[in-house]
Amino acid sequence: MRTFTPDDIAVDVERAGEAEMDEMWSFVGKKKEQRWLWHAIDHGTGAVLAYVFGRRKDEVFLRLKALLAPFKITRFHTDSWGTYTRHLDPEEHNPGKHNTQQIERKHLTLRTRIKRLVRKTICFSKSTQIHDIVIGLFVNRYAFGGSSPLNRGEVQLQ
Repeated sequence: MRTFTPDDIAVDVERAGEAEMDEMWSFVGKKKEQRWLWHAIDHGTGAVLAYVFGRRKDEVFLRLKALLAPFKITRFHTDSWGTYTRHLDPEEHNPGKHNTQQIERKHLTLRTRIKRLVRKTICFSKSTQIHDIVIGLFVNRYAFGGSSPLNRGEVQLQ
């Protein structure tokens, strides 16, 4: 693995304008041990802006919202779940499935490529740490790794 120095890394934070946000269910060990991937994408480009793992609780959403603060989002597109309506300003919030099609498509891609996200499977994570690492690595590689590994058929995690 190549080692990077701070001079090798360029960070460019741009205003995203509008974002789609949603949560995606999975489990660790048994289905009662739910684990949720919360993520946000740029509504215009589909680029992943931020993601967090946790329960389906308000405090986990607030962690995601804090990660989005540097982007100065002016409009949030979500489903109508209560956490969003409680913590997003009504003038900035656009609930409904019509404007969340891109993020729902990303969910389908994740479920297709990572077997441990499929609801009926014998491939599942036995530890929360490994679960988050595997999914996080895939999201990072898919979102930030240059050209999409999905287009090249390189990444298929079990």
